[in-house]
Amino acid sequence: MPPKSVCVYCGSRPGTDPDFMRDAQNMGQMIAEEGWRLVYGAGDVGLMGAVARAAQAAGADTFGVIPQLLVDWEIGKTDLTTYVITETMHERKKVMFMNCDAVVVLPGGAGSLDEMFEALTWRQLGLHQKPIFLLNTNGYWDPLVSLLNHVTAHGFADETLHGYYTTVPDPEACRKELHRALA
Repeated sequence: MPPKSVCVYCGSRPGTDPDFMRDAQNMGQMIAEEGWRLVYGAGDVGLMGAVARAAQAAGADTFGVIPQLLVDWEIGKTDLTTYVITETMHERKKVMFMNCDAVVVLPGGAGSLDEMFEALTWRQLGLHQKPIFLLNTNGYWDPLVSLLNHVTAHGFADETLHGYYTTVPDPEACRKELHRALA
C-alpha cells in the first residue's frame, strides 16, 4: 500500500507573520516524520518552498505540480521526487488533488483560496470525501470561517458545509486530525 499523501495549499510569499514560515516548516517536517508524501504546487518560494524544503530535509517524498507560466515566477523546484509541469492552473489543481488523500491549507492568498474553495465545493457536491484542514496560524483563517458562517446564515449553503473542513490551530493539532482522517 503506497504512503498517504497530504496536499498542502499555501502562499508563494512568506507573509508578514514569522509564525507562518515556522508552521510551514513544521508542517513539511511533520509530513516526513509520519512517512506521508507531500503534494504541493512545486514552487521554491514563500511558504511553498519552506514546506517542501523541510519535507525533503526530513526525508519525505515530494510531488510538485506547477503550470508552465509559473515555472519562473514561483521558481519551479526541480529537485523533488516527482516534478510535473502542466499547461494550465486548472490542470495543476486537478493533478494535485487527484494525487492526495487529504488537504491542508496554510496561510496564503487568492491562489490558496481558489484551491481550497474548489476542494470544498467538490466535497459539498459529493465528488470526494477527502478531509480538508485549515491550519489557522495565529487566527489567519478566522475571517474565512466567519465568511463561511455568513454564507450558511444567509441560506446559500447548508450547515453541513462546516462539516467538510476542520480548523486546526497548529501543525501538531493537524497531525492528530490527519491521523484520525487517514486511518
